[in-house]
Amino acid sequence: MNVQVFKSAEQMGKAAAAMFAAQVIKKPESVLGLATGSTPLPVYANLIEMHKDGLLDFSKVISFNLDEYCGLAQTHDQSYYYFMRENLFKHINIRKEAIHVPSGTADAEAESAAYEKAICAAGGIDLQILGLGLNGHIGFNEPADDFAKVTHKVRLTESTIEANKRFFASADEVPREAITMGVGTIMAAREIIIAATGAGKAEAVAKLVKGEVTPQFPASVLQMHGCVTVMLDEAAAGLL
Repeated sequence: MNVQVFKSAEQMGKAAAAMFAAQVIKKPESVLGLATGSTPLPVYANLIEMHKDGLLDFSKVISFNLDEYCGLAQTHDQSYYYFMRENLFKHINIRKEAIHVPSGTADAEAESAAYEKAICAAGGIDLQILGLGLNGHIGFNEPADDFAKVTHKVRLTESTIEANKRFFASADEVPREAITMGVGTIMAAREIIIAATGAGKAEAVAKLVKGEVTPQFPASVLQMHGCVTVMLDEAAAGLL
């Protein structure tokens, strides 16, 4: 793992965006793996700025998002499709047909199989960005007895529901299930960025970097990947 520590989340966002920019410039038809949540927002903001400045062209890029809540339509303001549209897609020139976010309303088994097939058909993911859950989840791969290999439906843990309830009117409105890329799918990406900011993530970061590799802390498996960059602000790196 290549661990990089920055003064702030904003500086981390600039550095991660630079890695994405380099990938797209090197390979205009890059397949990008994208994540939702507050952590990647500075990354997307910088990519938008570079595109508006004429420095980045996304017209040949293909994107695959990590996950989506089950039961939420794309038009729901808490769906991950909506999040990506508002925070990235509508601000850049990516083709609509090149955007892939799992459907939260389709049959989960069929959707999971179709998603894996689409990733394979695109040639696999060149660069994947991940956030880090407090319980070590990546995508929505929660602590489990085994590492999930492929895209699948998952039951969300109470800690994940608690962490995400701030986006809903109440915890009761948070979906209890999601579709997520599997750990195996994530590990097949050629290059991975995992980003974390804030003191609240410090313990999870320490387990990610120095802890035992175990499906009870799914992110720990990234220690086994050959090309992972851990991008942190100083607060998130506090226990390293």
